[in-house]
Amino acid sequence: MFLLQLRNELWKLFGKKRTYIGSGMFLLAQTILILFLKYGNAPSRGIVRDMERNGFPVAHYLTNLTVACIALVPIAYFLLPLYASLVGGDLVAKEAEDGTLRMILSRPITRLRLLLLKWVAGAIFSFTLVVTLGIFGALFTAIFYPTSGGMFVFLPPERIMGAFEGAAAWERFIVVHIFMTAEACSMMSLAFMFSCFNIKPAAATILAISFFFISVILNSLPYFQDWQEWFLVHHLYVWSNFFRSPIPWWKIGESLSILAGYNLTFLIIGCTAFQIRDFKS
Repeated sequence: MFLLQLRNELWKLFGKKRTYIGSGMFLLAQTILILFLKYGNAPSRGIVRDMERNGFPVAHYLTNLTVACIALVPIAYFLLPLYASLVGGDLVAKEAEDGTLRMILSRPITRLRLLLLKWVAGAIFSFTLVVTLGIFGALFTAIFYPTSGGMFVFLPPERIMGAFEGAAAWERFIVVHIFMTAEACSMMSLAFMFSCFNIKPAAATILAISFFFISVILNSLPYFQDWQEWFLVHHLYVWSNFFRSPIPWWKIGESLSILAGYNLTFLIIGCTAFQIRDFKS
């Protein structure tokens, strides 16, 4: 019965046109970035300069995976939290706004079960959103750049620079996107929590994005360096650690544990607020 109800939630979620806004904007953003990198003189010289400065042959490392990673970073840093929050803020608040939630609750289903179904559907959407980001990036860059060669990664904010060859490059690229689901799911859970309150869907999304940017601001200020481990955004980018050599598994495990705690906290607060809401009046 749970799977049947989950299927119905997925049908409702993926049946909405606004669910696909994120995927469409990812494709548009990647298209613009890749075209600028390909045909813009300044961006192209910048990539070549970074490779030559660090001793990496341009002919070997200027590949589709390298460019896909360059386009991935700004999208994952800013657009992914936005569109994960957009759907998370809709999951409960939109149905309450449309009046369908009262009809659903008139059936023999507990509020907790309903919220768990919606959260699982949101988690599946988060994974799907990240997968489309990776597929679009790998396929579209292959039109303009060679697919054979290595992958060069340079992330100054995270102090990451590395190069990977052949199958190892594809493995890192795929694993990065798998663990990027943790970022999307955490932002979805944050917006989902606000969606459980008696507010509009847009308000739930705005509150989640505001919380995210406050965390970004605090995390970037040098005065709060000793508190960075407590900020959500400090752990959201756990996927970037898979571009390091060797992979810091202890750091990844720590961030994933903290994100799991955040998600559980968001879910508990959301369920508590939803349980005490009055839908009769």
